[in-house]
Amino acid sequence: MSAPHAVVTGASRGIGAALAATLAARGWDLTGTARSGDHLRLDVTRPEDFRALAAALDSRPVDLLVCNAGIYPDKGQNLADGYPPAMWAETFATNVTGVFLTVQTLLPNLQMAGRPRIAVISSQMGSSERAAGGSYIYRASKAAAVNLGRNLAADLAALGIAVGIYHPGWVQTDMGGARASLTPDEAAAGLADRLEALDLASSGRFETWDGREHPF
Repeated sequence: MSAPHAVVTGASRGIGAALAATLAARGWDLTGTARSGDHLRLDVTRPEDFRALAAALDSRPVDLLVCNAGIYPDKGQNLADGYPPAMWAETFATNVTGVFLTVQTLLPNLQMAGRPRIAVISSQMGSSERAAGGSYIYRASKAAAVNLGRNLAADLAALGIAVGIYHPGWVQTDMGGARASLTPDEAAAGLADRLEALDLASSGRFETWDGREHPF
């Protein structure tokens, strides 16, 4: 029996790199994507990259798709004169549209798998019940990603595809900062447990890296 195949976007650094390494160590056949480097090229804001992704994985089943690629450009922006329109457009193109187009592109591959799963890596900063102010663009994009994951779960259930949405924790990455409480490897281990357990019964849930239900 061949190893199950996982695709992880944004796999060149941070949580994506740690999760890709963790899944590979657990026996998954891993395809990582990134905007540059040794991974399969995928800039989720470029339509031509999705065409290349479809061609590269043509007729190859995808058992697990992890939509992890994301940006957080508005940290420290000032409400009075910050948050420019171009920043909104770039962030939503990456964190929301990019997730949708990745799923849309690889839907045929997911349908070839025996137990297909999709993971949307969001954030607790996208929770409407955890609205602490600031970071308006990132928070709004991650809230949209949660909503997208919930609706994908509803639509894809008939195809047997489970969709989970996850808060990866506060992680020591370029995005999370050195003061964060989790190492990338700790977050990746917890997320890998969640992804391997994901099924249709748990589809549509928003969970933390360690398996707790997260408020929407």
